[in-house]
Amino acid sequence: MARPSTTTTEQRQQIIELKRRHSFTEVAALLGLPVGTVKTIARRSGAFSDNPKHRELFTLPPLQGTTATSVAAVMLPEQRAVTGDKELDAVLWLRETIQSGNPALIDKALAAAERIKTPPRELESRYAQYLLASTGNTLTAAFGSIGFADLRELAERTRAKAINQAEAAARFGDDPDMMTEADRFCVRVLKGVRAGRHGGIDDKDAAARFRQHPELVPHTLEDCLHELAFWHDLYRLRNAATDWDGPEEAHAREHFTLSLLAEIRPRHKAEAKTVLRYLIDHDRKDTQRFDATLENLLSL
Repeated sequence: MARPSTTTTEQRQQIIELKRRHSFTEVAALLGLPVGTVKTIARRSGAFSDNPKHRELFTLPPLQGTTATSVAAVMLPEQRAVTGDKELDAVLWLRETIQSGNPALIDKALAAAERIKTPPRELESRYAQYLLASTGNTLTAAFGSIGFADLRELAERTRAKAINQAEAAARFGDDPDMMTEADRFCVRVLKGVRAGRHGGIDDKDAAARFRQHPELVPHTLEDCLHELAFWHDLYRLRNAATDWDGPEEAHAREHFTLSLLAEIRPRHKAEAKTVLRYLIDHDRKDTQRFDATLENLLSL
């Protein structure tokens, strides 16, 4: 019986690097090693299993119990003559009432809106005319009137914002910037990073710097999706609570992780399908490396 081949430290490292872009069979052929040896070394390395250190860093703070014992009273906004058009003023008042965020007042505003029989498009046209007359700006009139009379959509957005604000408070307390350890890591790593040709951060320089911290680089496509979900949820909470999207370095990290979807080979068809579903559901079809990502997903 032939004895299994002995591999050097350099060969083991080559196996790990090549396996990120090639199949087990291809790696074995490139290095002249048995496929079984390549599989064993790759699996024992831990480089192709989910990265627990990475998962720990890119996770939102846990929800904390609230100490609030009462809800502050919200007063109805004052009814004012703004436009000189009673129906338009009524819609403005209902919008202000909805934007208070108080659930009871939102319900009352929507019920009151049912008594307005003028079609929404006509109300929006009249409001656009008012904006044009009062500002003289056609863009303000055009964009300021879009959705003016769609009070149900406004109510849905207001309710969603209130839910996100409550979650942000439960996770971050009184932190005004909602900075996470992941944000701070990105800021530290990208200190002094080169600027891109069109402004912002140079993607190649950022990627090189992040790769210098392999312990916090995703090992698998599922790691990538975990991190992308983290950034998505953090932006959602920040936008609702602070109207701030976070440091520029965090966006550079998100771009880096998104690029890894085109590099890290799927471990199985289920993982490839999950990534494809993510690309479709999150409208990532226009990303710079979309075609390369598809080719990677089809490489099984």
